[in-house]
Amino acid sequence: MVAVEEKYRFTVEEYYRMGEIGIFPPDVRVELVDGLVRRMPPIHPPHASIVDRLNAMLAARLAGVALLRVQGPIHLDDYNEPQPDLTVMRFRDDYSRQHPTPADVLLAIEVADTSLSYDRDEKIPRYGRAGIPESWLVDVQAGTIRVFTEPHAGGYGQERVVTRGQEIMSVAVEGLRLQVDEALG
Repeated sequence: MVAVEEKYRFTVEEYYRMGEIGIFPPDVRVELVDGLVRRMPPIHPPHASIVDRLNAMLAARLAGVALLRVQGPIHLDDYNEPQPDLTVMRFRDDYSRQHPTPADVLLAIEVADTSLSYDRDEKIPRYGRAGIPESWLVDVQAGTIRVFTEPHAGGYGQERVVTRGQEIMSVAVEGLRLQVDEALG
């Protein structure tokens, strides 16, 4: 008989219990993706700068339209609670009791400096499979923003690369327009 290697996938509930009892060092950033506890890379200055810039721009443009959350979890399902760099969410009164779910999220934004393949190949497709209507992937090194729309069971049906000098018009957030140069600085 051949032994089959199995991986144990943690649920979100188990992940939170591990955090409560101190399994993760307090200075280590982690997220749960596909039941695996993933250590998040350090945030380098270019990444932080773009997140700050997007936060300021989006907060001003979304006032009264939607909520903006920075580096907070989205509860996708029992095995996935990733933490996008920015999340545009519908207004709801009970975010103090539970994290947003895909039905709450209009737009998830990942800023990728050292984490491009992980964000592009692991996280973005999960957002699409969960039904989040739009995701943006800011590629710090390439100076582009990939816009993903038309979510379906395999991820997203449409991907468009937007470069400097171009504008993004969100399909999920009415009236949201953004110049790539504004976001990248």
